[in-house]
Amino acid sequence: MVHIKEFAVEQWMDQHETWAKHNLAETCCASLSLESLAALSGDSPATALGQMLDTSQAQVYGDIRGSPALRSRIAALYDSERGGVSADHVLVANGAIQSNFLALYTQVGPGDHVIVHYPTYQQLYSVPESLGAEVSLWKAKEGVQGGWGVDVDELERLIRPNTTMIVLKWVIFSPSIEPWYPVEDGMLTRNIQSNPQNPTGAVLTHETLQTIISIARKHDMTIHSDEVYRPLFHSLPNGSKPPPSILDFDYEKTVAVGSMSKAYSLAGIRVGWIASRSREIIDKCASARDYTTISVGRINDKIATFALSSPTVDNLLARNIDLARKNLILLGEFVAEFADVVQWVKPQGATTAFLRFTREGRPVNDVELCERLQYRVGVMFVPGSGCFGEDGDFKGYVRVGFVPEHEVMVEGLKALREFMVSEYRDVPVIV
Repeated sequence: MVHIKEFAVEQWMDQHETWAKHNLAETCCASLSLESLAALSGDSPATALGQMLDTSQAQVYGDIRGSPALRSRIAALYDSERGGVSADHVLVANGAIQSNFLALYTQVGPGDHVIVHYPTYQQLYSVPESLGAEVSLWKAKEGVQGGWGVDVDELERLIRPNTTMIVLKWVIFSPSIEPWYPVEDGMLTRNIQSNPQNPTGAVLTHETLQTIISIARKHDMTIHSDEVYRPLFHSLPNGSKPPPSILDFDYEKTVAVGSMSKAYSLAGIRVGWIASRSREIIDKCASARDYTTISVGRINDKIATFALSSPTVDNLLARNIDLARKNLILLGEFVAEFADVVQWVKPQGATTAFLRFTREGRPVNDVELCERLQYRVGVMFVPGSGCFGEDGDFKGYVRVGFVPEHEVMVEGLKALREFMVSEYRDVPVIV
């Protein structure tokens, strides 16, 4: 019998998000109605909606691999100086979660060893374990590369003769972040960054990524990169270029997973994809997919194709980047106001921040903090140790989704302030 661990963060969301008054836990950008999406195209509402909802089409199964138009638009997202990928190197799936599952299911099995960059989305290590693979967590360390960076020498040490894959949650280079953390036990520790990774954000330079590629090539390993937050970069240092996709490196055995849910505000259409320089990998995923969902819905495919068309996609990303910047200012003001008990490092991209709540220099019980917050004032967060930590990691941390509608952020932080003033002192610390 196949055994898979309970998916902690998804179960938390299932149990809490339907009754949250102020949902500040969501990882997607504020969702759009079809009318709002149509308005971003510059066409008349009737014309734009007609392109998305062609009522003359019979509602039969959609294209198994995704329509040629959608796969071409997705492939264009990876256009680079190395030539990018073609539509034949893209497979459309039902969200990034199915994309990740298919890619792992077809590449990993009993007897394999998988190295997973950690902390990360639980699916990326629990699914390989359920398939019979051994998993080693390549843990980011405080103080490495200015934050929670990784030691590539440790990566080399983790490799075994049966290591077949390295799993990354998409990361970016940020050398300018300075540590900002309280003194604990006589030592100045460093904050983690919440960049395009869920929940934290690792600090990997372009050179480090290139080293990872070189290691994978040397040992003939596949690199699986979950890039669902790409290309939502709202706070890069002036003059910085957006970081590359794993597909921008010249190595065939790379897999990139993307989605319409996060940066593109369209979680409801459940469209994601797998892209790879290897046609063999795509074909294997497509073959396995026949046993799950035959295709995404035809209307969903059309909506995604429309959203990724120009100028719609440019206007959509501009809208979400502007919203992220405005909301991040509000979150930063809250952190500054309660700096004696709340610490962070300002995110440079994506939709989430990882905040550490303390009292008298010790982390508070983050699970109880989140429970009390929602029951007392209706604010929903996700507890770090409860939903992301293995072996007691991330005590006192909470994940905050800071790209809901602006008014949701305003009202949520107002309620959070009320709690901090009246009840935070009663949240127990972890001894």
